[in-house]
Amino acid sequence: MSSESMTANQAPRGWLAQPLIATALVLAILAALFAAWSGWSWYRASTAGPPPDAQLRDQVLQAGEQAVQNFNTLDYRKGRAQFESQIQQTKTITTARVLDGALTALNPRAGTASILVAVQITVTPANGSPVTKQSRLVGTLAKTASGWKLSQLGQVPVGAAASAKGSSGG
Repeated sequence: MSSESMTANQAPRGWLAQPLIATALVLAILAALFAAWSGWSWYRASTAGPPPDAQLRDQVLQAGEQAVQNFNTLDYRKGRAQFESQIQQTKTITTARVLDGALTALNPRAGTASILVAVQITVTPANGSPVTKQSRLVGTLAKTASGWKLSQLGQVPVGAAASAKGSSGG
């Protein structure tokens, strides 16, 4: 056999003889596989519930917001035992409404969390018109046997107080 006939027999035939068509075919197959995988992944993600960490975060945030709201709401008609006489003497109603809140830290193993809450507080005296103010509060939550409880609460410094505090530390 001559070398020319061997080369002719070994040459690729059909679409393999054209590298551009072969590359396009391989890329089309890869694109179809990627589209199928993406669709399946999207479907599974859309039918799955939220991850456990997100559920815990949402539960802790809800407990913290409710605790801040409860702490800032006092009504002389529904006095707490320890404050009942003082509240009934002033006949003041203080209501709080959480405007927004966020967890700034969550450590499930240690059972601690930090929360930042914007709250609107309305004080209605017995005689006079209601006064409304907005505050930003920062708090610490602790995990107890009965759920997440507020263990510390303080006001976030704003304006000149915050900048003076920040500049004195440096």
